Amino acid sequence: MRFRQVHLDFHTSEHISGVGSGFDKKQFQEALRTGNVDSITLFAKCHHGWMYYPSDVAEMHPHLKFDLLGAQIEAAHEIGVKTPVYISAGLDEKMARLHPEWLFRYPDESMSWARDFTEPGYHILCMNTPYLDYLIKQIEEVCRLYDADGIFLDIMDVRDCHCRSCCNEMLNRGLDPYNRENSIELAERVYKNYAGRVHAAIDKYKPGLPVFHNSGHIYQGRRDLAGYNSHLELESLPTGEYGYDHFPISAMYASGVGMEYLGMTGKFHGHWGEFGGFKHPNALRYEVALNAALGAKSSIGDQLAPDGHMDLETYKLIGAAYKELEPKEPWLDNVKPVADIGVLSYEHVLSIDEHRFERSNFPDTGGVRILLEGKFLFNFIDAEADFEKYKVIVLPDMVRITPQTENKLKRFIKNGGKLLATGKSGLYADANKFAFDFGVRYIGEAQYNPDYFRPVTEIDGLGDTGYVFYSRGQWTELTDGKELAVRENPYFNRSAAHFCSHQHTPDSGTYGGPGMTEGKDGIYISWEIFTDYALKGNLAYKQIVHFALNKLLGTEKTLTTNLPAQGVATVMRQGERMIIHFLYASPVKRGEATEVIEDIIPVYDITASVKCSKTPKRVYLAPSGEDIDYSFTGGEVKFKLKKLENHQMVVIE
Repeated sequence: MRFRQVHLDFHTSEHISGVGSGFDKKQFQEALRTGNVDSITLFAKCHHGWMYYPSDVAEMHPHLKFDLLGAQIEAAHEIGVKTPVYISAGLDEKMARLHPEWLFRYPDESMSWARDFTEPGYHILCMNTPYLDYLIKQIEEVCRLYDADGIFLDIMDVRDCHCRSCCNEMLNRGLDPYNRENSIELAERVYKNYAGRVHAAIDKYKPGLPVFHNSGHIYQGRRDLAGYNSHLELESLPTGEYGYDHFPISAMYASGVGMEYLGMTGKFHGHWGEFGGFKHPNALRYEVALNAALGAKSSIGDQLAPDGHMDLETYKLIGAAYKELEPKEPWLDNVKPVADIGVLSYEHVLSIDEHRFERSNFPDTGGVRILLEGKFLFNFIDAEADFEKYKVIVLPDMVRITPQTENKLKRFIKNGGKLLATGKSGLYADANKFAFDFGVRYIGEAQYNPDYFRPVTEIDGLGDTGYVFYSRGQWTELTDGKELAVRENPYFNRSAAHFCSHQHTPDSGTYGGPGMTEGKDGIYISWEIFTDYALKGNLAYKQIVHFALNKLLGTEKTLTTNLPAQGVATVMRQGERMIIHFLYASPVKRGEATEVIEDIIPVYDITASVKCSKTPKRVYLAPSGEDIDYSFTGGEVKFKLKKLENHQMVVIE
């Protein structure tokens, strides 16, 4: 899989004339060279339902006069650029209007994406209708006619559909279509059938051709869905609703799935389909570097003008980022992340109703922020992961324990591993009782909200006072554990008739039970501290988690560095080589919910210590090859990075 890719969107209405009239082979090639692009995903069919080549199975765009797809493939291949081909699968507005009986339906008969035909927008089609036959013919035709380097199928997911076809099938099997278990079971079978038919269609003409089914997010805990792909494309536009927390979560999960993956961002200031929107060049530089630091290749989204000419300003923007990436590639291929900690994600326990990534996945969002800011090395994992690779496993806030997970975690603990659990994590899925020994007995939710956290042991950055914790904590009773902090009650719960001051009632100093305890199996914190950090950003939350993780890791922490909080540090292995990535940029909120990177501020005198099992032969900067001073004592390599501007790799040979 190539490192420097572009995803060239081309969703073009029939109401626009002159489609493709501005395409010029030399100009197309000039743009790709300017962008330093080595792979570009090109359109066979768009969301509007139009083909961009002369098709025998579907209709070419009515205002396109030649084979645009074929011309683009020829031009790209001539200069050594690969060309995966895009086919809109879940959306086809032409067929949606010709065959409304093929449309996906919610239980109330409404549609998706657009609710009905009174508003502008696309409508999702159901793969349990004759539409699938129509789609398969398109896939076969593209594979037969073109030297495609892959197939990208968009807007595909397991969908709980209540269209006429799906309801009839359930009724014919004696099932209730409005029983969630029944409709979800059918949704899974429909997706499996779709994926099987797609692969058969591709293999008929191009056995082994790479294929990716895009749902907009790689669902943690759904390795079966990931397995239908030859590789993973992690769609994550930081300014397009995702924010800068999403991609690290996705990448740190994908790294453990065992497949190649790329990070897909965009040149847009906002989301897909934004014409004339450009993010700051420094943002794209940072995003491409972040992909590299997290083991991913890069793909940058663009949208082709209706007349088919390439916007050279866009490719100057892309080229600036890819020019920096290209010389780094020898240190980026075939790498594996070094991780001390596995975060057993909240996402992997969600039901199919909930299994859509939203910004409201606060346990994982808070987890990625706290651990990145603490420069811990970690992966997000699911219940199928190899727990034995880690020294500590984190159960963030709401990860209840199934029998399968309990058995694996108890083996992990028996072999020397430790747990950090927070909130309701660590309780059995079907009982309010801890599955592990944290030195406390669970009683129930705390009586007071908010209440206060007071350390009884020394915690860096915290003094001998009560720290307000905004969410309702959990009430536990100390058994044989060590109390690291206590919960203190306010004077009373705030109400209309019974309140004090502007926000909440002061700390009464009254003991309310354990707040943080250490037991035989690990450390337990009584609040949903990761969710709270995602929502409130309270410094104390981060300091408490850092304390707990450092205590559990002890001397086994692989990386220690003074890189500031907003910096990112990762460690990758490439054979015997260790590659330490340092990045620094500070996203700023603009408008209602847009995170923007504009300034890349250099930071200086970054110190680091890395555990290393062998005496190094050399420590140097990549890609420059400049040797740097280091020391090696007690199994640790220590060095100083004099200056960091955006991204720097330090290589230990």
